[in-house]
Amino acid sequence: MAAPPNSNLIEIQDEIRDDFGWKLAADLDSAKNLRWVCNEKSWSLETWNDQGRLNTQLHLQEQLISGPISILGAAAEPEDVRDAILAGHRLIVADGSVGVLIEAEYPEIAWNSLLCVVGDADGDMAHLAMAAERKIPFILHAHGDNQAEWLELLDVLHLYNTPLILTHQTPSQLAGMINPGGFTDGDRAVCFALALNVSCNQITLRGFRTDIIGRWTGATVPERKMRKLEWMSRILQIAGVEM
Repeated sequence: MAAPPNSNLIEIQDEIRDDFGWKLAADLDSAKNLRWVCNEKSWSLETWNDQGRLNTQLHLQEQLISGPISILGAAAEPEDVRDAILAGHRLIVADGSVGVLIEAEYPEIAWNSLLCVVGDADGDMAHLAMAAERKIPFILHAHGDNQAEWLELLDVLHLYNTPLILTHQTPSQLAGMINPGGFTDGDRAVCFALALNVSCNQITLRGFRTDIIGRWTGATVPERKMRKLEWMSRILQIAGVEM
């Protein structure tokens, strides 16, 4: 089962909402809508109902805790994939960073090392679809302004019967969803791994930068993105994982 989340990784979400002027109600509405849509679609995909998503989470947890992991952020490059594989690491990718696997020296080995994709559906849909077709579990996140994106991605995931876990960023307890803490796709991937009992010393971060906007970042406003990266750095410090 998931470990009790670090309360500091949850509470910082309120600070971030205040900083950007976002409303908690919007985050909660998106989360509830995502859960509702998934449960409605689960009539044809048993893995998508509350129990099915929990089973996916438990299965993924078994894989995550069994060895070292590299988490690939938005600035990841093919050499990061190579170094991770040579070190015997399995991979977690943050949303659109999955595209770097296509450029890897040995892409099939890279794909076979990938355990899950953590994101809010703003990455390149063609790249995300490649992971979905391979039935790589998606850790799909709901926040106040991404409902159109997660709706589009859900259609792709449903087509391929891709395993799914749902996350949100509210203080509410929502059945069938978890809030592991964090904010950006990259630091949320770290928080998710920690919530599934992965230890800090199992995790290596690759492609995490605060001085540039990574090339796998989704559509964004540069000035606002740099502020988001500052928050990412603070969250990683709280989590105890070094960049």
